[in-house]
Amino acid sequence: MTAVRGVSFQVRPCETFVVMGLSGSGKSTLIRCLTRLIEPTAGRVDIDGNHVLTLSNSQLSEQRRRDWAMVFQHFGLLPHRRVLQNVAYGLEVSGVPRREREERAHRMVELVGLSGTENKYPSELSGGMRQRVGLARALVQNPRLLLLDEPFSALDPLIRADLQDELMRLARGGSQTSVFITHDLTEALKVGDRIAIMRDGVLVQVGTPEEIVLNPADDYVRRFAVEAPRAKVVRAATIAQAVPELSAGLSVDAALTALAQNGGGSALVHPNARAPFVVTAQDLLKLDGSRRTLGSLEFGTATVDGDELLAVVMQKLIDTGRPVLVKAPGGFMGAIDDSLAVRALSVPSSS
Repeated sequence: MTAVRGVSFQVRPCETFVVMGLSGSGKSTLIRCLTRLIEPTAGRVDIDGNHVLTLSNSQLSEQRRRDWAMVFQHFGLLPHRRVLQNVAYGLEVSGVPRREREERAHRMVELVGLSGTENKYPSELSGGMRQRVGLARALVQNPRLLLLDEPFSALDPLIRADLQDELMRLARGGSQTSVFITHDLTEALKVGDRIAIMRDGVLVQVGTPEEIVLNPADDYVRRFAVEAPRAKVVRAATIAQAVPELSAGLSVDAALTALAQNGGGSALVHPNARAPFVVTAQDLLKLDGSRRTLGSLEFGTATVDGDELLAVVMQKLIDTGRPVLVKAPGGFMGAIDDSLAVRALSVPSSS
């Protein structure tokens, strides 16, 4: 049986690319093929323009020491070495002078929140702390490519969440490209810039977290999407709906007529000297017959950036009871009301 077949993908520089799937889907085999911990029987692997399958053993070893690092579920720490020595081990093998490697190891130990443990042995640490040491050991080399194979799956939920946050923080401040293996969609959605879903050795879908959740390719992906915390994945710009703009000088009756002609239920108003707001047909119907202009109305409207998560938008909908405006460079891209938010929370049915 072929473990991985017909798989093709590109990982962008400085991207965290997540490969996920159920046990036996081929994801761990795939990541090991990238650096020839498992020798591919066919195909091509290119990293930084180098055809990995053509590298000699010495060239491969040099790449692993200098440019690539791996973090596994099982920490693989050297039990007879203290924390600082474990973190600095890769630098020692690479011939980095002792003073420099210890300085770099100290900085990385501090970065992963383990200051004060430098002289402890792995047996004196908790599982979560040992995993932090493993992460520090990989990152201290400043690898161009970081491969992580279910590194947090054996940890309790609180420690796991802390390490996910730590990894994301380091990724934002670093320059490495990461390939992250997991079977947990919640973890994939949290840490991944893009996600590849595997099943039976093939890729079923590759996309951003939003694309995976909002547009699952088939029922296999949809099974994962059902469990997704959609409010923490979907962004305001994705669901914002364009709204027509009405002049602040229009009367209420004229505005109602304009809304009916546009077939919309709301509009954007830019009053003089006050913040823009959204007015709805329901608002205007309550003022039926009024000669007031739109600019004289008082409807406070919350605003969010386009990359704000749906969870934040929903809280503003609750707090204000009104549609939320979504900002764009130089203006607004649209608005989100209760119905759009509810629709975004629903899982697409199977076709």
